[in-house]
Amino acid sequence: MRRLLLAAALLALPCLSAQAGPVKAPALSSTQCGVSTDYDVLVDGGGIWLRQRDASPREIVFHDGELSIDGRMQVVSAADAQRLRVLETGVRRLMPAVTGIANESVGISFDVLDMVYGSMTGNFDSRKVRALRRDAERFVASTIGRGRWEQELFGEGFEQRVQASAESLKGSLARGLLWTLLTGGEERIEKRTGKMEAELEPKIEARARALEQHVQSLCTQVLALDRVQSALEFRYDGQPLRMMNVGGGVPATAPMAKEQAPDNRIELP
Repeated sequence: MRRLLLAAALLALPCLSAQAGPVKAPALSSTQCGVSTDYDVLVDGGGIWLRQRDASPREIVFHDGELSIDGRMQVVSAADAQRLRVLETGVRRLMPAVTGIANESVGISFDVLDMVYGSMTGNFDSRKVRALRRDAERFVASTIGRGRWEQELFGEGFEQRVQASAESLKGSLARGLLWTLLTGGEERIEKRTGKMEAELEPKIEARARALEQHVQSLCTQVLALDRVQSALEFRYDGQPLRMMNVGGGVPATAPMAKEQAPDNRIELP
């Protein structure tokens, strides 16, 4: 009975490993830092493209101080043109930084997964885990790495991809674990698991803390961009143009007076 309980507990660990046990890397979400956007974002040589399906405006594009909404060029002031340039520069800087966060999140998750899988089977750095890691890395490279953020792909969807990777190892893990238990290897598993916990948890906690600090430094930049957005004089259908929204416990930034509005001297933190 003790072996059966041990087996059941160990089989549950791959799913938990995607969340790194008590350690959890910062989530990839459009609501990070209390700032959210309803738009999918594309950054390319033609500018910053914001698109959504079920609300208006459906498409916002800005590049080199020019603004297009739903396919129509808009008239903006010289001051707003400069603000749009600042926004474009800021978003272009954020994308590589977010890509780095995504890659480190993948690295943390799969390092944990490899250690859990290896401690149970004795097969560390397994071909299966490496293949799953490469698939996750390719996903990041082909999306954020190319300047493309889509709401459906990230947030909970990103975590679910890692969770699915852990789930896919259950079959081979169960077979290996059953063989180990039947051949009297329970003590070996317990030793490997204890060693893994002692060695892995401090390292993962340190990496997660470093990653969280990186995320917080980006929050400063994101909030600076929101202040620039709030200073835009342009109105769409009589309302301020809102490409991002502040909420979730972060105080909303009041619109700046014209004399305080960002200009070409502004540097993002």
